[in-house]
Amino acid sequence: MDRNVAWYMEKKIERTIEGLRKRNMEGYFVNDEAELIELLKKLIPENSVVGVGDSMTLFETGVIDFLREGNYIFLDKYREGITSEEKREIYIKNFSADTFICSTNALTESGELYNIDGNGSRVAPMLYGPKQVILVAGFNKIVGDIEEAERRVRQYSAPIDAKRLGKDTPCTSLGYCIDCKSPNRICNDFVIIRGQFVKGRIKVIIVNKQLGY
Repeated sequence: MDRNVAWYMEKKIERTIEGLRKRNMEGYFVNDEAELIELLKKLIPENSVVGVGDSMTLFETGVIDFLREGNYIFLDKYREGITSEEKREIYIKNFSADTFICSTNALTESGELYNIDGNGSRVAPMLYGPKQVILVAGFNKIVGDIEEAERRVRQYSAPIDAKRLGKDTPCTSLGYCIDCKSPNRICNDFVIIRGQFVKGRIKVIIVNKQLGY
């Protein structure tokens, strides 16, 4: 990365981490996947219950493999042969997990978290239940404000994710959101987290690279 661009991103990340702190959340910065895994080892106690939400970032960074191979009680929603009923049981168990890990669709420089979900199984544990929530995000998820966050998620992230999931929706044909009424739409739950009662319950780890959608 060009050193001037790196300086610009560093300042942007600093503002974002400070914004999270002011909202009773914690922010961390790591340079790569190796540093990310080392930080997770410090944040997640061994033998604790860990759940995850849908996230390409967790696969790209090796977090899923880390949880599978580590000394954790991993609620693995991605395991081979899992049934829809078993997956629903995991969604319910996530509420009582010691740690819930996922990503965020967008993160404002003032520390707000913006997410759109299809059935709520990812955003619901972010809001309530698990003792700690860890969000892993590339620097590409950082935006200026909530308006930019919504534009990013609806016009970029959601169409790509709908395409990945093989959804028959207008956005997978057009390449952009028209706020459809399709029964297959994945944009059903719009959630903004602007703070936390429990200090440090939500921890955001920003990775120094582009990750996910």
